[in-house]
Amino acid sequence: MASFRFFVSISLVSLILISMLTPSISKTAKNDDVEHDDDEDLRFLEETEGKKDAAPSHSHFNEEDDGDDEYPDLDDEDFGNYHDFDDSDSDPYKEPEVDDKDVVVLKEGNFSDFIEKNKFVMVEFYAPWCGHCQALAPEYAAAATELKGEEVVLAKVDATEENELAQEYDVQGFPTVYFFVDGEHKPYPGARNKEAIVTWIKKKIGPGISNITTVDEAERILTSESKVALGYLNSLVGPESEEIAAASRLQDDVSFYQTVNPDVAKLFHLDSQVKRPALVLVKKEAEKISYFDGQFVKTAISEFVFSNKLPLITIFTRESAPSIFESDIKKQILMFAASNISEKYLPSFQEAAKSFKGKLIFVYVQVDNEDFGRPVADYFGVSGDGPKLLAYTGNDDARKFVFDGEVTLDKIKAFGEDFLEERLKPFYKSDPIPETNDGDVKVVVGNNFDEIVLDESKDVLLEIYAPWCGHCQALEPTYNKLAKHLRGIDSLVIAKMDGTTNEHPRAKSDGFPTILFFPAGNKSFDPVTVDTDRTVVAFYKFLKKHASIPFKLQKPVSAPKVEAAATPETKGEESKESDKSSNGGLKDEL
Repeated sequence: MASFRFFVSISLVSLILISMLTPSISKTAKNDDVEHDDDEDLRFLEETEGKKDAAPSHSHFNEEDDGDDEYPDLDDEDFGNYHDFDDSDSDPYKEPEVDDKDVVVLKEGNFSDFIEKNKFVMVEFYAPWCGHCQALAPEYAAAATELKGEEVVLAKVDATEENELAQEYDVQGFPTVYFFVDGEHKPYPGARNKEAIVTWIKKKIGPGISNITTVDEAERILTSESKVALGYLNSLVGPESEEIAAASRLQDDVSFYQTVNPDVAKLFHLDSQVKRPALVLVKKEAEKISYFDGQFVKTAISEFVFSNKLPLITIFTRESAPSIFESDIKKQILMFAASNISEKYLPSFQEAAKSFKGKLIFVYVQVDNEDFGRPVADYFGVSGDGPKLLAYTGNDDARKFVFDGEVTLDKIKAFGEDFLEERLKPFYKSDPIPETNDGDVKVVVGNNFDEIVLDESKDVLLEIYAPWCGHCQALEPTYNKLAKHLRGIDSLVIAKMDGTTNEHPRAKSDGFPTILFFPAGNKSFDPVTVDTDRTVVAFYKFLKKHASIPFKLQKPVSAPKVEAAATPETKGEESKESDKSSNGGLKDEL
């Protein structure tokens, strides 16, 4: 009996120990499975990526920096970047000769010391091949010469040679211009011409306002400057002068002057008997004179100048592009029309613009101008001679709204009011939906984006590309191989969209290519930007990590070998065929 009790006790203890050890054993086994999954054999992917097909790694600069591309890269980038309106990249590069003796050349070795020793420094980061840098060069050099002897230095850095310096200052495109004050830098926001640069710098380093005491001075200023604000004051010193000087520092691209001379006031279209202080803005535009009628304080003066300094209509050119896209007024109304019909519609367009000063920029795009008008029209999807009107929200969200109806004054004004009040429905470009879409890489266009990319049951990898983009072309073989390997996984979609002809509010690109990942079950959230090496293995590992629906890629199964008696004569050939099967076969697979 005692032996029986001892046996039972031993059995119970054994059962308890086994039950305690089982979870640990199970957990160990599970961990082994996870480690095995992490150590998944991906050699068959790596072996199939020939060097000639490997896409280049990310470079610091966007694709747009490879040259002057097409308008879609406004700034990519974004209608944001007007750098790509010309097609000068079709011509062989030849750097123009510019007399820039007064522009200091900075390199990594002298940059920090130079900035430290000079209170005010303007620095241009440029690339020798960049057409817009070449256009800026003579203006920049002329500004440096005019400012020689002032308390400021203009300098330049060749970003293609000083790459680390360019990266340190986050240079994303060319030209990039910074203004340094006591070592602290901010972007230069003004136009890229001598007058604008000189005016802007003088305000930053000086009092911001100048006196006009003689008629000769007044005539010279009215002849040489395009936008001038004149204060007709009781005294050149005191509170009135201080208010106009303070306002001048808030408006970078307008020259401010003050006078107490009645004859000078007359030249500026002011009645010499007008109650002082008085202010007038004079422009070389259709609307030449604007009179200030508010309270003579800094804020009111600045708001008046801001609302009236732009022309009623800005004709789109390379020179006017900065005043459009770098303006504090982001929203625009654009009229697209050929030059032979524009005269019929421009008067109504200009009259309507008077109602939206300081709120909207009115832009005329001449569609039969092949250098700038046609690329802009293509970007917006506008065809024909027009007239066609579009509203555009600017670089930040790049929404577009199409005007539908006859181009009349009343209808243009109503369109502008609806635009400001957010009562319009956005327009997005789209290619036709493909009749068949059975390839390994699914083709996405604007009108099937929701169906394919925003399908909650699918993890979707989307490449936004441009047909002319060199980086996109280099990536294509790798992207196709990835899609071919993953084609049997129902929960995963590899897709691409031409970002130059298709748009969607959820598909925003900072350049080409942009690769976005939309996880299943999370389509209401912003997509994940794919920032990894552009290889099949790197993309596969990214997808394994971020996919909402787990998946596993099966390694291709090699065909079984047929056993046969080998003769000395056939052994060498079999060996060669074996090598070809084990190496070339996998490359053909991809």
